[in-house]
Amino acid sequence: MGENKEQEQIAIAVQNVCKIYKLYDKPMDRLKEALGLTRNVKHREHFALNNVNFQVKQGECVGIIGTNGSGKSTILKIITGVLNPTSGAVTVNGRISALLELGAGFNQEYSGMENIYLNGTMNGFSNAEIDAKLQDILDFADIGDYVHQPVKTYSSGMFVRLAFSVAINIEPEILIVDEALSVGDVFFQAKCYHKFEEFKKMGKTIMIVSHDLSSIAKYCDRVILLNQGVKLGEGSPKEMIDDFKRVLVGQYELPEQKSEQSLLNDAEVQEAVHTKAAVQKRAREGNAENTKTLEYGTREAEIEEIYIVDDRGVRTNAILKGMEFGIYMKVRFHQDLPAPIFAFSIKTAKGTEITGTNTMFEKAFLESVSAGSEKLVSFTQKMSLQGGEYLISFGVTGYNGNEFQVYHRLYDALDITVISDKNTVGYYDMNSKVAVCDVHAN
Repeated sequence: MGENKEQEQIAIAVQNVCKIYKLYDKPMDRLKEALGLTRNVKHREHFALNNVNFQVKQGECVGIIGTNGSGKSTILKIITGVLNPTSGAVTVNGRISALLELGAGFNQEYSGMENIYLNGTMNGFSNAEIDAKLQDILDFADIGDYVHQPVKTYSSGMFVRLAFSVAINIEPEILIVDEALSVGDVFFQAKCYHKFEEFKKMGKTIMIVSHDLSSIAKYCDRVILLNQGVKLGEGSPKEMIDDFKRVLVGQYELPEQKSEQSLLNDAEVQEAVHTKAAVQKRAREGNAENTKTLEYGTREAEIEEIYIVDDRGVRTNAILKGMEFGIYMKVRFHQDLPAPIFAFSIKTAKGTEITGTNTMFEKAFLESVSAGSEKLVSFTQKMSLQGGEYLISFGVTGYNGNEFQVYHRLYDALDITVISDKNTVGYYDMNSKVAVCDVHAN
């Protein structure tokens, strides 16, 4: 009985899924092989997905991230039945509504109104049921009289508004969205994410593929990281986004038979990317309560010390809102380097990046450095973040010709507490000057 209950809680189960495409050098090779005119194998196999496993529980909001070509859209198409896997199985419990491609299933010659009824019918609704939902669809899409015009005349923004509105108003139990919101304006995106929040409260399941890491961090309960068809890991948004950033700069290693766990939790990878001396040094400085700081890079330059200074010049991890403070990093260079870039960024405890800068943006340091030299870099600014806990990451990077290099990067290396007696909306206080005056009649 307990096993059945556990099964009922799983909305999507992906088991050992592979998707293999045959690639040919010439169209004629494809034809020869299809007709059996050659004994030689004319194709090579490309794994779009390679033995991918994961489960999504009912009511979860799960994000999928990865570089282009990592298999994100392919797995969503397999889940929704658009593609069949080469091997493996997918089990779905619940009615799916999917936005895989803008207006997929829309007839370009039909008007928006006709497409609403067409899509509703395809999803098993009667005309009477669609009539009952029509006003909600029109209100959410908010495209006015264009709903009576042929869809082929729509802008991409109008297209996605209508497609998304139809998708979320057919009462799905599982909503799947693949980058469809990237063309909408900021107001429409805000409305869509508000709808996601409503769906989550209603216990519905959401899967999102997006390159917008801030949205992934804010809305997803869990994130799956894919790379070249392999699942590198799954876990909290913060953890997976940090892994993804390592993938982007090539600073990762996938051990054999380890694709089912996060790189951050892998002992072999941890040993490779952590510098014990640096961790111990920060511990001596009182800055290393979090010994799981992720570090990586070529180590041609190395961050040896990091700290925060308040407006009195005292080292501290607590800053009063509105006061000036400094972020410091001491860097030792082991090689001659042309114009290194020093950077920091601040994120929430959940992993949403809020702000940051570097010496290239600030045009503050554009010189080359020699091996054996040390630099003390300081960033001084006024604290305008809301009261709360934040994490600071550091980096030393640069360019070797046109190639971007990460010499040393520290993620979530320092925590900072902002003390405030006034918190406004969001992460940042604009420090508005407010005036309220009587209006006198002439």
